[in-house]
Amino acid sequence: MSALNKAREKSSSSSAQPTARAGARAVLAAVALVTVAVPFALTLLLVAIRWAPLRSADQGARDSLHRYAVSHAGFVTAMQLISDSGSALAWLVVLAVVVVTFFWRGLPRLALFVMVTAVGSSLLNTLVKAAVHRPRPELINPVAHEFGLSFPSGHAQAAMVGYAILLFVFLPILRGWWRRTAVMFAVFMVLAIGFSRIALGVHYLSDVVGGVVLGAAWVAAMAAAFNVTRVDHGHRSEVKGAPEPQQESRLGGQHSGGEGIDSPE
Repeated sequence: MSALNKAREKSSSSSAQPTARAGARAVLAAVALVTVAVPFALTLLLVAIRWAPLRSADQGARDSLHRYAVSHAGFVTAMQLISDSGSALAWLVVLAVVVVTFFWRGLPRLALFVMVTAVGSSLLNTLVKAAVHRPRPELINPVAHEFGLSFPSGHAQAAMVGYAILLFVFLPILRGWWRRTAVMFAVFMVLAIGFSRIALGVHYLSDVVGGVVLGAAWVAAMAAAFNVTRVDHGHRSEVKGAPEPQQESRLGGQHSGGEGIDSPE
């Protein structure tokens, strides 16, 4: 009986560990959400009240970059290419491939996370733009033309959300140099896409800042939501005695003793 009790205690302890880790991750994601939501709320407030220092920074960045752009066609071409790499069409293709791959690998919750986060971000951007209703910059001799409203930048928000999704789901299967390179590349591309929108004269600096911060807040919110559902899923699996699928083994083709902390699956 003593040996049986010890075995049961060991089994209960090991099954509780993934749930405890998922709970801790949910708390961390919620803290991250608050951390980035506050700067966005502040940026939104300053834009809404037309705070003079912010308007000065916006106009200064717009005018200085525009002066350079109108006399450097190669610069404009490079900025347009970078901007196009973060377009809605580009992200639709990339994330559609990711979603199909996850369904094919038997990871439906991870596929759902990608879909909900990406589509929800686009809808959120549209709603905030409609609420703020900020016109785009007006320039003499513009080097690019865009329609619609300005705050927050859809390209900057999509870049933040898109690259965060890719890091969130793929970092657990990357190691060493590849992991560091992926993070540095994602950060570089988010900054480059945001800069390109200002350089092309289609967004203010605060539009880009607002888009990046709102995107980060949205990803943190989705991470918290999916981690909470995973905690609940873990409790149900423990009752039924059924193990949860392992993300790393299905994505990377290798065995993993527990779920990666960087994924909602």
